[in-house]
Amino acid sequence: MKKFLVRSEKAGVFFGEIKERIGNEVTMINVRRIHKWSGAASLSQLSLEGVKNPKECRFTMTVPEIVIFGVIEIIPCSKDAVNNINSVPVWKIE
Repeated sequence: MKKFLVRSEKAGVFFGEIKERIGNEVTMINVRRIHKWSGAASLSQLSLEGVKNPKECRFTMTVPEIVIFGVIEIIPCSKDAVNNINSVPVWKIE
């Protein structure tokens, strides 16, 4: 399935597959929250190239499904960006 970056008004940015969209509500599967990124000027660059500084990024573990309300932007990701984002280590508290 195609991967997307989805930006919401209040919940941040998410990376994953879109299962369903109804208005400004999106259900995503295989999702990582993009808490902080480094080495991309914007989501536009992130969606095309990924990040240049993966160790400085905060990308959460993948969750099976999430419903996001207040979606204001949906950006398709290139194959290069998908590979790059998937290679960023999981950010979590041990």
